[in-house]
Amino acid sequence: MTPARRRRGPLRFGVSLAPDMAAPLIRTAQDADRFGLDLLGVRDQPYRRDTADAPALMAAVLAVTSRIRVLPAVACLPLRPPAVLAKAIATMDRLSGGRVELGLGAGTAWDGVEAYGGGRLGAAAARRALEEAVQVIRLHWSDQNGLRLHGDHYRFTTVQGGPAPAHQIGIWLGVTGPRGIDLAGRVADGWLAPSSLVPPKRLADGQLRLDAAAAAAGRDPADIRRGYVLEGAIDGQGSRGFLHGPSRQWIYELTELAVGHGVDTFLYAGAPEQLAEFALEIVPAVREQVTKERSGAVSAQGAAPGTPG
Repeated sequence: MTPARRRRGPLRFGVSLAPDMAAPLIRTAQDADRFGLDLLGVRDQPYRRDTADAPALMAAVLAVTSRIRVLPAVACLPLRPPAVLAKAIATMDRLSGGRVELGLGAGTAWDGVEAYGGGRLGAAAARRALEEAVQVIRLHWSDQNGLRLHGDHYRFTTVQGGPAPAHQIGIWLGVTGPRGIDLAGRVADGWLAPSSLVPPKRLADGQLRLDAAAAAAGRDPADIRRGYVLEGAIDGQGSRGFLHGPSRQWIYELTELAVGHGVDTFLYAGAPEQLAEFALEIVPAVREQVTKERSGAVSAQGAAPGTPG
């Protein structure tokens, strides 16, 4: 299978924030904004002890920052009714001037979900619920009247949806299995994968699967953004494997992920005290190196046969 044409839009970099109430959450968010990062993802783990509510934390972050975009990465769908979630996300987007995106997950940690009143679903049912949730959310954000969806997991009936968000919000799916990636290719605006569950070899296979599913659905695969959660550590003592090493290793590996794998969005999920090094040293170097390598590839492709590239 030939890989689809990859998106070559600007790279986006951000941070994935664990909502630990003991951590300096607001200060970290303000640092990310001040450092020029593009995105702040809030992990949604309502069943964990001493964690902040993700939508409430997102609203607080939007109130004390000026430019960074915020999203749940990803919302725990079994505990977030999609119509209510759609209204919350659209409200934050309107009040912030269009600085909100949406990440959705089918559900994990089912013991915790059940403890908080959610239902346990099998893999196929969870994927179907996720697909229905995307439909409900998009209906809610539309300007249509007489909205109705009677699915296997969600029912949504209203005379009129809304409020509409301030901009066209992208819906990212945080999925890792083959059929979940197929779903992302059919219906999502972006795919968000964690490095611990989708290392580079699996990432390459997932990209091909995403492309194929999008093409089969009549979509341009290049329109789907590719996000990667960087679960590693910046360690000046030496390399200890993928995403565990000094800054120069991170620059090399992120450049390869962008140029070789088509990843266009990176969320740093390492130690908050290393956020400045990531944002102010690694990110600019990766942007520069990716620009050089892409320019070199274009020059080589444009050279006539037999002409030095």
